[in-house]
Amino acid sequence: MTDFDPSCDDILREIAGAPSPDALENVRIKVLGRRGSLTVAMRALGGLEPEERRRAGAALNAAKERITAALGEAAARLGRAALEERLRRERADVTLPVPVCGAGRIHPISQTIDEIVAIFGEMGFAVVEGPHIEEDFYNFTALNIPPEHPARQEHDTFYLPTRPDGSRLVLRTHTSPVQIRTMLAQRPPIRIIVPGRTFRCDHDATHSPMFHQVEGLVIDRTTHMGHLKGCLIEFLRAFFALDDLPVRFRPSYFPFTEPSAEVDIGCSRRHGELRIGAGSDWLEILGSGMVHPQVLKNCGIDPSEFQGFAFGMGIERVAMLKYGIPDVRAFYDSDLRWLRYYGFLALDVPSLVRGPLPGGAAA
Repeated sequence: MTDFDPSCDDILREIAGAPSPDALENVRIKVLGRRGSLTVAMRALGGLEPEERRRAGAALNAAKERITAALGEAAARLGRAALEERLRRERADVTLPVPVCGAGRIHPISQTIDEIVAIFGEMGFAVVEGPHIEEDFYNFTALNIPPEHPARQEHDTFYLPTRPDGSRLVLRTHTSPVQIRTMLAQRPPIRIIVPGRTFRCDHDATHSPMFHQVEGLVIDRTTHMGHLKGCLIEFLRAFFALDDLPVRFRPSYFPFTEPSAEVDIGCSRRHGELRIGAGSDWLEILGSGMVHPQVLKNCGIDPSEFQGFAFGMGIERVAMLKYGIPDVRAFYDSDLRWLRYYGFLALDVPSLVRGPLPGGAAA
């Protein structure tokens, strides 16, 4: 048997008086480490007679329990004291003025949404929003999207778990459900734009599983395709600040519009650089068309009395084109260096009255 004292009073006093976590750890190693006094004493039990080994082992186990408990209590006490001291040292006075004015930046997505809203606001459009989680009727059925359409498949759409009645909610794949909700809630005339988040199963340099769209809807008795073209041409020229921006409309197909058209803007590609404006090439920018009569019927609007047009575009896409952002994934990386480079100052408020914003993002 070693000289270890099973009463361990000296050790307990040393633990209680440890002034710091490091000092407490030194006590633990001295007693319970590989060469600690208690560890050595327990190894020596094998050389004792059975009866003496039983009596000494019980005493050593009791001492170990007392020491372990005391170490735990002391560690908790010292940890609380260290935290309180850190909080005391790092206390900040939130009433003090910000030391560096103008350090924050507005995210390009927020800035682009504000720019789009400012332009369409001058045209008389109202902003409407809706839920991110939608029912199948608003997201697909009312928009004339058939059950076999690829957009309804699991590989393209985020579905929530099946409900007791067998139906499933969906993360909206576009902001068009808000158009349906608006047409169901109010009688024409309707003139709205719908900016917001949308969700699809896609992720690469030009696609994100969560992205932003803005859609527009106009319903009244006299709207026709010419109004659609005039509205979008004026918007694109104002957004890109190019009065002579070439714009063309190509026939296309969407389940919810008829006729439908893809909208392209002029561009040029030289030495790996894309430039928006007059050039020898075209770039698709958005989709549009006259609202399908069946969609109007689904919303309780008589297509023999009312008609209208709709359009939609990806906000990330137009922001990337306008401000030269090469990768859509960077929008969501939360990289302050990226935001300082591409972000905008708080006073860069979009306004057609004030004139176009200075070219590009704030330095």
